[in-house]
Amino acid sequence: MSDDAPTFEPDIEHAIATVRADVARLHGELVRYGLVVWTGGNISGRVPGADLFVIKPSGVSYDDLTASNMILCDLDGNVIPGTPGSDRSPSSDTAAHAYVYRHMPTVGGVVHTHSTYAVAWAARGEEIPCVITAMADEFGGPVPIGPFAIIGDDSIGRGIVETLRGHRSRAVLMQNHGPFTIGADAEDAVKAAVMVEDVARTVHLAREAGPLIPIPQAAIDSLFDRYQNVYGQTEDTRR
Repeated sequence: MSDDAPTFEPDIEHAIATVRADVARLHGELVRYGLVVWTGGNISGRVPGADLFVIKPSGVSYDDLTASNMILCDLDGNVIPGTPGSDRSPSSDTAAHAYVYRHMPTVGGVVHTHSTYAVAWAARGEEIPCVITAMADEFGGPVPIGPFAIIGDDSIGRGIVETLRGHRSRAVLMQNHGPFTIGADAEDAVKAAVMVEDVARTVHLAREAGPLIPIPQAAIDSLFDRYQNVYGQTEDTRR
């Protein structure tokens, strides 16, 4: 860290360090689940209590990603000078992530991958229909298509926000590009990225074999409510 590094309150310093470690670690999950190739894809995480987020550097091998080379940015996508990693260029999707954080304040994590089956749906400009219960559980309906947008500015971010605002899905397939997912934190967004590829593959294979059977909307609503509010362990049982 350089002499001109900004000074944060101790609780914010701790939060930054935690998000750095989480974001670095979670990139390994993208590799583990086969959602990325080479240096493509990225994860970011919002720093709780601050107008900051952490994102991976551009074009760096996943094997070389560490907490110390994650990049700290403000919500306009500007790198915070003097902080670890600030000598590197951030991900080319940084402006898109920043736009999401500015306009969706409850989002704590954003993930982008080029996972094969999800990209195939995006290449057709076609939403993934909700025809399996896992989709109803996780996404509350179909996974929508977002508009075509060129990488480099906040155009992709605008498309993500416009598509997902008011939608239960935590995933969007940006046309001709691929999936972006959001979550309460970075890990939650990674889970959505894993799940969207899983359902993209399953529904693709099902459609190849024959006509798809839609799930009635009332059943989708019931499944989504149960999964989001009942499924899993409660705080009491986790103690």
